[in-house]
Amino acid sequence: MKLKESQKLYTKGLVNLVGAVNSPVRAFASVGGNPLFIKKAKGSTITDVDNNKYIDLVLSYGPMILGHRHKKVQKAITKALKNGYSFGASTENEIKLAKIVCDAFPEMDKVRFVNSGTEAVLSGIRLARAFTGKDKIIKFAGCYHGHQDALLVAAGSGLATLSLPGSKGVPEGAVKNTLIAKYNDLESVKAHFEQHDDIAGVILEPVGGNMGVVTPKDNFLKELKEYLQEKGALLIADEVMTGFRSKFGGAQELFGVTADITCLGKVIGGGFPVGAYGARNEIMEMVAPLGGMYQAGTLSGNPIAMAGGIATLTELKRQNPYKKFNKVAEEIEKSLLKSAKKFEINVTVNRFGSMMNPFFTDVKVTNFEEAQTSDTKKFAVFFWEMIKNGIFLPPSQFEAWFLSSALNKADLNKVKLAIDKAMEAVSKM
Repeated sequence: MKLKESQKLYTKGLVNLVGAVNSPVRAFASVGGNPLFIKKAKGSTITDVDNNKYIDLVLSYGPMILGHRHKKVQKAITKALKNGYSFGASTENEIKLAKIVCDAFPEMDKVRFVNSGTEAVLSGIRLARAFTGKDKIIKFAGCYHGHQDALLVAAGSGLATLSLPGSKGVPEGAVKNTLIAKYNDLESVKAHFEQHDDIAGVILEPVGGNMGVVTPKDNFLKELKEYLQEKGALLIADEVMTGFRSKFGGAQELFGVTADITCLGKVIGGGFPVGAYGARNEIMEMVAPLGGMYQAGTLSGNPIAMAGGIATLTELKRQNPYKKFNKVAEEIEKSLLKSAKKFEINVTVNRFGSMMNPFFTDVKVTNFEEAQTSDTKKFAVFFWEMIKNGIFLPPSQFEAWFLSSALNKADLNKVKLAIDKAMEAVSKM
């Protein structure tokens, strides 16, 4: 396998780009080696600058749910491009996409489009504080909500303490109102409420996607929502990653829960930079120009992103691929477990809808602490062997794999064969 051209671009990129990348995970730091540079993609495959082709299970970390360059999405954005790229003014497609999104989420009356998931979460938290008049926010260890200062925090020595900054450049004052709880542990949330009377709400991913795929157990989400209602605090669901990936709408609905504020991104832009936050009228009417919570964005509701989003969601609803996703994910899980057993490797597989990933551990993973028991050295070997066998995975043990509706039976068979070869390579470590 040749990676000569990727190596050249990596060396060239080091001159004017930070680490030759524009997002840290692309640097391949956790798996070793140099990053791949991509040239093009179509359907279920992606091609690097050395003309190596891969079955794509990254899918731009989620948004390419129909596969790359779907003909209906391509047609819609080409048509939109002919009318202009950005106006700094309202367009009809913003109204169309808003209706599609609101119709897909029970009790979401209004939505505000922004430019990224990070921006959606930042705005959603500001809205929770504006609505409740309280300052503190609880987040869960292992749930990632973008790179905003207030949420780049570590758990510290205890779960019921104030947070410490998790990144240089984040002052302690920026995280003084952020509290850390343990995912799937309601008691860790209650402990904070016992100590603080100014908690505006709790933010979480309904299904964790940045500590690997971690699902809520038992009635965790239902009990959490009921408890927050008692305390007059809001539930903020970060569905940037899970939105439209397990059903046409939110993962929260599958668990019988309705969040007070929902944050979205990824799929709703069809591959273009987009984000959104939405809620019932009572909450959203706090947002300017209707209310006193200010939030703005020159490129928000960008006409190309709106066209891509409308085409993607319209086609997604028509296809309704969710049964297929579950079946394919189940087959991949079986393949991972069968191969791991064959080569005597400890592996736990978590999946939800069209998201999944293996953990190289014998521990059942239900939170960040358990996810960290994974053997990342084994994953690194597994990752590169999958690459050599034509499967493009996220270069991190703690990132979700994604499925697209473009994945076919031949692709799936190729994934299974690659898994077996990759597990064999791990067994020889």
